[in-house]
Order: sequence, then structure tokens, then C-alpha cells
Amino acid sequence: MKDKDIDKIITETLAIEAEDAKEAGSIGFISRALTLATLPHRSIKGSEFTRSNGNFTLSIVAPSVIGLPYGNIPRLLVSWVTSEAVRVRSPELEMGPSLSHFMRELGLIPSGGRWGGITRLRDQMMRLFASSVTCIYADKHKTGILGMKIVSEAHLWWDPKSPDQIPLWKSTLKLGAEFYNEIINNPIPIDMRALKLLKRSPMALDIYCWLTYRMSYLKKQTEIPWPVLEMQFGADYGRTIDFKVNFIKQLRAVLAVYPEAKVEDSEYGLVLKPSKPHIAQSFKPPLASTMPRFERTPLPSPFDGEITVEEVKAIPAPSLKLVPQPQAVPAPVTRPKVLVLATETYEKAKKVAPGWDVYALEQDWRAWIADKELPKNPDAAFIGFCKQRFQKKGRP
Repeated sequence: MKDKDIDKIITETLAIEAEDAKEAGSIGFISRALTLATLPHRSIKGSEFTRSNGNFTLSIVAPSVIGLPYGNIPRLLVSWVTSEAVRVRSPELEMGPSLSHFMRELGLIPSGGRWGGITRLRDQMMRLFASSVTCIYADKHKTGILGMKIVSEAHLWWDPKSPDQIPLWKSTLKLGAEFYNEIINNPIPIDMRALKLLKRSPMALDIYCWLTYRMSYLKKQTEIPWPVLEMQFGADYGRTIDFKVNFIKQLRAVLAVYPEAKVEDSEYGLVLKPSKPHIAQSFKPPLASTMPRFERTPLPSPFDGEITVEEVKAIPAPSLKLVPQPQAVPAPVTRPKVLVLATETYEKAKKVAPGWDVYALEQDWRAWIADKELPKNPDAAFIGFCKQRFQKKGRP
């Protein structure tokens, strides 16, 4: 990430700080599994990828005819999938009325061509959704193995040549049972605006999500050796010093977005100090007991508990310690800050207002209701707004 990109991030972050993430409706979530050990940063040969963090190992296997997911797009997809599952409390997700709408949700530009955003998104969706993930925790006393599919079923009906077109059938995902249980029971809150600011760098995305997770439970100063971080964030560097230089460069961008994180680099490793979480701890996702879930096999989870590093200078290799997590506290019932319309609402709006851009109408409608009481049925209210606009002005 270049210095001018960091300057841009700092400028835009000042605007973010002026508005709390919860008030802006931009709270998202990320999976612990893919925070503890990250996805590939760039294209690699073969159909299996492994990355370790102490006693925790993440293995990703993809069909050889498709290849492994890599780069920033799979990370943005995982954050969207996790956030949407927590929001709707269901493993079955609708991906929006059109391809361009979904890409805007990810902060991507729906451009065509061989190297355009549409082509890259379709390629990475295929790679990620077809992959299987295995998480392993093993020490001298216990072993935990959890295999899961991020997506067990996908129906993508978008036409890449017409990204704004609303297809006849909805594009949907069905999450794998174990992945859904993991993200529902243990979601890590993040600010989606920060994710979009850092989207150009896969490593910056990884560092932000990891810092957000670590600072949510860090109680004492901890020093993590550079070789340990290299295994977790970038095992494909030739020398640890090369990894360290790039890591610190990306860390600068992350700290511009998350300035509350207290970190220092030393010759031996990265020093983390207890810091204010990027998303306030007062925000809690809904209780898992209120959410639909699949039956789960009675295997020990490799994720249960938090990861700590033993005194790095006394023990050359860090170890993991499993400790129980505190039970979630129910979130207070508050008025929703963001109205989310159903996919079929856009289709109905096009029928009652033929010729009009329903997304432009949606912006007008949201501006109109901004200072009014929120409608009890937002979908019906929006359709009524579109119908009235057409009756008054006809076709544009």
C-alpha cells in the first residue's frame, strides 16, 4: 500500500470517526477461523493451502479445476457472508437484486473486461464457494478437528454482461452447517467502512480483522515474535525481515483506520497493549439461542477460547490455551438505523414505475423519510412511493 493511499485513508477516516459505526449501520462481522490463520494473498499453484498460528492450523482445499481463492475479494466475500448471516439469522442468504448492487455492497466497481471487477469477482466466488476448510488444534494433551464448507450450495443467476439487470431468479447462498454455527456463535464485530478503505491490500484486511479480534480480549501486554506472525500472515516470504518490512507498512494503514490500537514494533516481535476495541464492547450480536442452527457433531472445536502467546523469550514456540468465553448478554431492543429492502421489492418497484431507475428512486425515498417516523412496512412504503412518482410524472 503506497503512502498516498495511506494519506487518503487518514482523510476518509476522519469522516468515519465523526459517526459511530452502529449509528451508521456499518457494523459487520468476520469469522474467527479465517482471522486466526489467513487466506492466500496471491495466486498459488496446487489445490491445497495451509497456514499455522501456534498449535492452530488452517487448511483450505479446492477442486483442482477451479483453484484456491486468494487476494482481497475472498476476504470481502467472507465478511459479507458472515455479516449477512448474523443480520438475518439464517444460513440461507439472498445476494441482492443485481450483480452491480452486490458489488457495491462489497465496495467494488462493476467493470467488465478480462481484468475488470466483474470477472475477478466471479472467479473468486467460484474458488471460495467451492473450497473446503479444515481447522486443527493439537497440543500434547488434546486434538480438535473441525471440517467445514463455507458454502454448501450456491445459485448465481447474474448476467455479467448486464450487471444492472434484475434476473428472473434470485442469486442465493446456503452456508455450510459448521461454518454457520461458528460465525453465529462467535462473530467478531468489525466496521465495514474500515474494511472498504483497506480493501486494496489483503494483508491490511487481515491485520485489521486480527487486531480487532485480539484487542477484544487482550488483558495484558503481549509480544508476538515476527516468525510467528509470518506463519500466520505471510508464509510465502523468502526472509522474515522482508515480511516484517511489509507487515509494518500495512500496519500503518490499519492504524490510520483503527488509531485506538496500541501496538509497538520491536526487533524481536510486535508488542500489543490492551486497547479500546474498534467496535464498542457494549455492542453484542443476538444470542445464539435465538437463532436457527444445525445439529452439530460432539467434536471439540479448535476455536473455543482465546489464543495467547507465552513469554516469547522464555519459550521459543508459542502455545495456545483454551479458556471458556463469557456468555453473551442480550442486546437491548433498539430502533433499526438502516432499512433493508427485500430482493423482490425492487422487482415490484420496476413494475409500478416502468422506465425509472429504482435505485435512484430508493435514494430519493430514503432522503424523504430521513426526518420522518420509520415506516412499519418499508417494502410496501417504498413500492407506494415509486407508484406515486410514476402516477405524477409518468415515464422519465
